[in-house]
Amino acid sequence: MITLIKNASQIFTVESKGKLFKRGNDLKNICPLTNHSIVIEDELIKDLVTNNSSIKADEIIDAKNCIILPGLVECHTHSAFAGSRSNEFLMRLKGATYEEIANAGGGIISTMKAVRDSSFDELINLLYPRINHFISQGVTTLEIKSGYGLSFYDEIKLLQVINYFKKNSAINIVPTFLGAHTFPPEYRNDHKSYLELIINQLLPFIKKNNLAEAVDAFLETSAFNSNEVDLIFSNAKKLGFNLRLHTDQFNSIGGIDLAIKHKINSVDHLEVIKDEDIEKISKTKIASVLLPGVSFFLDYQFAPARKLIDHNAIIALSTDFNPGSSHIPNIQFIMQLAALKMKMSIEEIISAVTLNSAFALGLSDKIGSIEIGKEASFAIFNAKDISELIYHIGYNLNKFTISKGKIIYTNPEL
Repeated sequence: MITLIKNASQIFTVESKGKLFKRGNDLKNICPLTNHSIVIEDELIKDLVTNNSSIKADEIIDAKNCIILPGLVECHTHSAFAGSRSNEFLMRLKGATYEEIANAGGGIISTMKAVRDSSFDELINLLYPRINHFISQGVTTLEIKSGYGLSFYDEIKLLQVINYFKKNSAINIVPTFLGAHTFPPEYRNDHKSYLELIINQLLPFIKKNNLAEAVDAFLETSAFNSNEVDLIFSNAKKLGFNLRLHTDQFNSIGGIDLAIKHKINSVDHLEVIKDEDIEKISKTKIASVLLPGVSFFLDYQFAPARKLIDHNAIIALSTDFNPGSSHIPNIQFIMQLAALKMKMSIEEIISAVTLNSAFALGLSDKIGSIEIGKEASFAIFNAKDISELIYHIGYNLNKFTISKGKIIYTNPEL
């Protein structure tokens, strides 16, 4: 079946030209095309042709007065959760810090209790509308972490929920194992036993049953230290997992050196990254995933995007959607924050939420740009210019979401 998408005002291909990412100044090169159509066959991009080309298509999608971007890639979310932490939000408004709330038994542990009390079906029902909400914004690849179960049974339960959607969703769902999110109460004074649970039981079971594509960890004074993460990563690497790391969010305690040692896919957060570590990470092929929604939600400092870009780093952006520190399931708002608070240009932002976010997931050879042979997934925005994506704050301009050549969402208001 041949599908033709035609009449778009502009197509921003974010062409990689044989590369898997964009870094430094190259982030600005999003390669716009005018007077072109996209030819789709067998869920892949077959060709990019001029509008006057003679193409026999079985289906035509009219993108008149719209701009087309690669399907947006959400590379860092904690969407699989239960319960609410609205009370903690009020506590922060009164002056309590994220770490103070966590040390008092709130934070991740609060969500852990809600997840442990929820059945598989209840978690399915909670996650379903969240995925649909991302789809409505033009997201065609969505990473979802475990990390709120913190026991063998409950971590596997969460991963099975995520994998249910991997098999049944119209978009790409990427499961990540985050058992090293924090220490659960029963292991608070016995870190060694919890590490053994992760390394000897969870990692082999997850790999054998293909429940996750990557292993993540939270390196922080209130969570795991560098020696503990090093041990987890060494074992996960032997099993063939991709590796990712939450680091330099509140404290800089060796995460960048550890990431470089293990040649991991991405370092995520970096709000307090040191200048010398910016130099180090910028010389690697490790993606720096910035999460401005956390800084906004916690009223905290933003990651130094401009320094990272000026030092030639590979920058990606994501929501970090979660119930505690970034209850923001809105990728377009994240793009707007990146412009307003981190001084990124709209071109840099588009590269960061498409190709580079795909690279952070190890998928940029298949998704993230509009190039022949890649997956035919697109976000089609009702906009005359890309500037409107950051100008219309809080308003969803996505008109069509196309995943693997099929329209899976149409905005009834546009």
